[in-house]
Amino acid sequence: MTTTQALKHLVQSLFDIYDPGEAISVASIVLEDAFGVKPSQVSSQTKLDKEQLIRLDSIIQRLMAYEPVQYVMGEAAFYGYRFKVSPAVLIPRQETEESVHWALETCKQHPEIRSVLDIGTGSGCIPVSIKKRRPDLDVHALDISTAALDVARENAQRLKAAVQFYEVNILDKKAWKQLPKFDLIVSNPPYVTKSERKILPKNVVDFEPHLALFAGGSDAQRFVKKIAEFGKTHLNPGGWLFLETNEFYVPLSALILEKHGYVQVETRKDLNGRDRMICGRRPY
Repeated sequence: MTTTQALKHLVQSLFDIYDPGEAISVASIVLEDAFGVKPSQVSSQTKLDKEQLIRLDSIIQRLMAYEPVQYVMGEAAFYGYRFKVSPAVLIPRQETEESVHWALETCKQHPEIRSVLDIGTGSGCIPVSIKKRRPDLDVHALDISTAALDVARENAQRLKAAVQFYEVNILDKKAWKQLPKFDLIVSNPPYVTKSERKILPKNVVDFEPHLALFAGGSDAQRFVKKIAEFGKTHLNPGGWLFLETNEFYVPLSALILEKHGYVQVETRKDLNGRDRMICGRRPY
């Protein structure tokens, strides 16, 4: 089978679970990540060998079972870097790249920012990306999941990013004592409620970690409230808090920050024009 035929076979196999554009995108990722064939290299002259065809068939079977391509490949692209991913961590999203960019933009505008914390780090994509772009910053990250922290530490090691990791449940106020203060805190916390589970895509709810998806119970703002409270004691005066959430929760999240005394509260839209990001500042 030539790489041209392999691409066509992949795309046609995925039509039942993806729209045409997504099917082509997923097929291109598979050819490049699994077989080193970039889209520009697809050719009717280049063939896959027997072992590669066996692997291709295995990949197609997993994809047709709705398993996300990033888990099948074991990697995901984020902010120009390649991160290891597993079902222990959320798949890094493009929208979160925008949160990282906003945080880095703020660091550049305010050189007094020297320390950063990521809450609920998962794969470590946020703190590692920040550390790679700003090696001078003191970057920390926490998560409640031991398995997630194992992935995050491996990513930090692979990408040579010196990040300090903590196994901490941010909902447990007693655990806060072990953490220092920071100039900037960023988080993409869980915000899906139990009732919203039925509207999630099958490839998300069946494969991605529920610990990182669901806020717990019916309060979608559970983590936002706790992180806002945490920031009042663990952000240095003038420090910044960045949060990512669902577009429908942004107004309430902004109100929560204001009620906790944050100033300069600002929201931003993502590339799709949806309100997704919130920023607030602890007053001096």
